[in-house]
Amino acid sequence: MFSVPNTTTQRPETTASENSPPQAEGDDQAFFADPNQPTNDDVDLPRIEEAVRAILAAVGEDPDREGLLETPARVARMYAEMFAGLKSDPARHLSKVFTEDYDEIVLVRDISFCSMCEHHLLPFTGKAHIAYLPSGKVVGLSKLARVVEEVARRPQVQERLTHTVADLVENRLSARGVAVVVESTHSCMTMRGVRKPGSLCLTSAMRGIFRDDPKSRSEVLGLINRQS
Repeated sequence: MFSVPNTTTQRPETTASENSPPQAEGDDQAFFADPNQPTNDDVDLPRIEEAVRAILAAVGEDPDREGLLETPARVARMYAEMFAGLKSDPARHLSKVFTEDYDEIVLVRDISFCSMCEHHLLPFTGKAHIAYLPSGKVVGLSKLARVVEEVARRPQVQERLTHTVADLVENRLSARGVAVVVESTHSCMTMRGVRKPGSLCLTSAMRGIFRDDPKSRSEVLGLINRQS
């Protein structure tokens, strides 16, 4: 709300900032900061900026023109964010478990993510589906999403992302079975090269009973593929 000056008494106009405590620069970002999000303070931002300027010049652009002046800094901050998972341990999200007498499938579907293909440094985006058969221990459902988010923030290939998530869940929860299915679209295939928009890549990783027992694997895949 904005204050309206009282012209009758001619009192000085008071602004919202005068009635509010001073706010340090960046406090708005800190207010919304998620302490569980990965960070990478080791990123050499000036070095990235220098490299981006060199790329712009190499393709025939003028890195000093108005529209590109701040682009190197923006790209540097973007890489720091996109690759924050390199310096973090996603297994920490699975350290808090709960004893529960439950021995049926636990499934979290449609976990959205964005990662970076290490071959062309272009993003691939999609959804991950994680299912596991507990062996007396369960984990908060949001923690599975956090594992995907953190593993995704690395330069990699989709196959490695899929196996990494499956191994983390299996090892940390001592699960009797783990199934991870990832589906995504790759910019390196849709906007360059073969240029096939709409193409979808699916990868899966099965552990334990889901790998060894065809009936159990069929059951979990049916749940993953079931239409809502």
